[in-house]
Formats: sequence, C-alpha cells, structure tokens
Amino acid sequence: MNLVSRFFRARIYTALLLLVIILLIGVFGYRFISDYTWIDALYMSVITMTTVGFSEVVPLDDESKIFTIFLILASVVIVGYALSIITEYILSKNDVEELKHKRMQKMIDSFNDHIVICGYGRNGKQAARKLMAYKKQFVVIEKNKDMEERLQMDDVPYVIGNANEDEVLNAAGVDRASSFISALPNDADNLFVVLSARQLNSTINIISRASNESSYDKLKFAGANNVILPDKIGGDHMASLVVVPGLMEFIDNLSIVGKSDINVEEVPVDKLYDTQNLKSIKELDVRRKTGCTVIGFKSEKGEYIVNPEADLILVPNSKVIFLGRPEQIALLNSVYNIM
Repeated sequence: MNLVSRFFRARIYTALLLLVIILLIGVFGYRFISDYTWIDALYMSVITMTTVGFSEVVPLDDESKIFTIFLILASVVIVGYALSIITEYILSKNDVEELKHKRMQKMIDSFNDHIVICGYGRNGKQAARKLMAYKKQFVVIEKNKDMEERLQMDDVPYVIGNANEDEVLNAAGVDRASSFISALPNDADNLFVVLSARQLNSTINIISRASNESSYDKLKFAGANNVILPDKIGGDHMASLVVVPGLMEFIDNLSIVGKSDINVEEVPVDKLYDTQNLKSIKELDVRRKTGCTVIGFKSEKGEYIVNPEADLILVPNSKVIFLGRPEQIALLNSVYNIM
C-alpha cells in the first residue's frame, strides 16, 4: 500500500474512532446522569449526534441539558470531520494517483548516474532484479499502463509512457543517467529508442536487446555500446551445458539470483587506493584483507586481462574484477566503501 493511501486510511480510522468515542460518552452520560435505561441512552445519543430533532424520551433536568449541549457541539464537529474525510477519500481517487506519480517523479528527479531500463517484459524485469541485487538506482520506462500494478508490487521506480518520446526519456532522467538498457521486444523500437537516448546523452552507456542478428550492426551504428541477442545466448548456453556441463554449472552459480548471492564484483581502481602512488595487485593485498580473489583486470583502454599477474600495476581509470563468496564480497564493499 502506498504512502498516500495509508495516510487517507489513517484519517478515516481516526474519524471512526472519534465517532465511537463520542457515542460511548453519550450512552454512559445519559445512563448515569439522566438515569435512562441502556436502550434509551443509546437512542438519545444517536438522535442527539445526528440532530434529527426528535423529542426526548423523558424531560431533561438541568444537568442533562448541559450534557446534551456538550454532546451536540462535540458531535457536530466530529461528524462533520468524519463526513469530510470520507467524502474527500471517495472524490480524490484520481488525485491520489496524481499525488503518487508526483512523489515518484520527485524521487526520480533526485537520481544521478542511475540506470534507465526501457521495457518491463522478461528481459527488463530480469535486468531490474540484477540491479536491485547490486543496490543500484534505476528507473523503468513502461508503455503498458496495465503493468503499473506489477511495478508497484515490485517496488520499482517507473515512468509510464512511450520511450519513443523525448519527454518520457527526460522524465526518466536519461540526460543524467550513466547507463541505458533498451529491452523492448521490437528491434525497430529499440533502434529508435537507442537513437533518442544517444542524442539526449552522448556519454551514456547503452545496452540494447535485439531479436534478429541483422539488427546488430544497425543498433551499434545507432549508438548502442553493446547489443545482446537473447536467443543466441540461450542457444549457446544450452549447447555449452551439453559440451561442458560442469563448467557451465559453476558459471551459473556465479550469477546474481538474490540480494545475498553476489559472487563477482567489478571495482574501479580509484576506489581501492590513492592512485597518486601506484601499486600492484600484490601490494594492494586485497585477498588477505577480504578473502576475494582477483580474476580479471580492465585497463584504462578497455582491454581485458584474465587472471592478471600479481605484479600488474593498477593504473588510474582501470577496473579490477574480484571473485568471492557473498560474505567476502560484502566485506570487500565494506572495507573499500564501495557503493
């Protein structure tokens, strides 16, 4: 349940509680002040609170009249408050949705260097799960309004709209984002969205989905840094499970399947130490401090080295890839303040 709905329900519960309290005060007041029976006391309380104007069960003495005046004044205020809250709740359904969207948009506007996911189908949803496991800020753009309830259930920041429109991309903060994932089912839509995202942010890292191999070069030409062919990857993976099943099972175990199962972490060298005084992998001694093992290195030119030597110098603007158990990766993030 969202914050606005909880707010309205809390006010309604408060109004109902006040009505019950004033009713009980009336019943007990008439019972002991006017010496009415319980039924007569309840009857007098109800007709007084609703101000219907019926006559008293028996004539009131001075104490009962003063009590009745108090009950009428209190009831007018409380009943009026309850009616206004209930009416506001009934008439403001659309306003609640608008307030919810404004609150969501305000949160998205505060994001910087986040990831934008275009499409919340199978691929988009899986990408969101991975990013949530890494605790990364991201926004989903979804055209289908029927998916809004699913996005809310998954607690995912989102923008409802057509990603082909620049206004929608701007609402998701593409101009401030670090990465963009286009996971639409249609290659033509992906192509147009990639072009738009690249135009709005020339430095953004764009990953696009493609259904057909013929679309690969077109998407790269449009500005995608990487193009993923899910069907090809799936076929290769199934064949690998036949050829090298043990190896593929091990690699699958390195995948992120939950918030506590991260086994691989890529860390910029600048987060590991002060690069003004260059150090090697051996000098950094991360394995002794955290238990994580260095399995890869990405140079400042984007070149990868698998299983780098211990005397490799960790230069600025490069990255180190670590392998470890979830608790070791967590310790790595803690020791080096990696967000």
